[in-house]
Amino acid sequence: MLLGFCLAMSVQSQVSDKPTLYFTADQMPVMKEFMPGPPDTMSVAFANDLSRFFWGKEMRKDSLRAAQAASDAIYGLENIISILQDAFGLKITKEDTPEIYTVLRDGTATCAAICTKPKKEYMRPRPFMVFNEPSLVPEHDEELRHNGSYPSGHTILGWSAALLLMEINPCAADAILARGYRYGENRVVVGAHWQSDTDAGRLAASVAYAKLHTSEAFLQQMKKAREEFKAKKAACCSHAGL
Repeated sequence: MLLGFCLAMSVQSQVSDKPTLYFTADQMPVMKEFMPGPPDTMSVAFANDLSRFFWGKEMRKDSLRAAQAASDAIYGLENIISILQDAFGLKITKEDTPEIYTVLRDGTATCAAICTKPKKEYMRPRPFMVFNEPSLVPEHDEELRHNGSYPSGHTILGWSAALLLMEINPCAADAILARGYRYGENRVVVGAHWQSDTDAGRLAASVAYAKLHTSEAFLQQMKKAREEFKAKKAACCSHAGL
């Protein structure tokens, strides 16, 4: 018993916040080779971007939606975990669920690498820049001015995390995907992204996530994560007397 406890503590102590990528940005599919870039400002697609921008501003009048969008604007692993774990059905921490935490940390970081090059190549101005007005989260605006809008990195994070957690707990797929979709949509509400940025982000995340499944290291870690999830849920049910 003591040995098992010590081994468990040893595994937990080795889990860090620093991701280990399954693939580098150079090894990821090249977005401009399989999908178009940002729409031309004279196109119908951009007209839709404009329409959705004003839709997003209308959504800000709903205080609950505005608060959610502002909260979702915080980029990072810990925030996306807090956002999705209720739908997932299990609290996720590096101490209590190290296998799930590890695959989520490394998987989402790897998927994020797919947008490194296109963001720099396109350097698309963000909606709040085009309209010369603050976004819903103005304290983020200065930093975002120097980072291209296309594709949406937040959307890639939210959608790849949702796909990953859905694979671990497919029974909760609908709730996980709904919240993951809303996370990206809230970038339009904030005014930090155009609709076409978020659409491209979801497609890019799906492609990147498919790429993950060509990595044996990812597949092995995902297997550990699923086993950990089943064990945790079984323990919860047993504790509850179910």
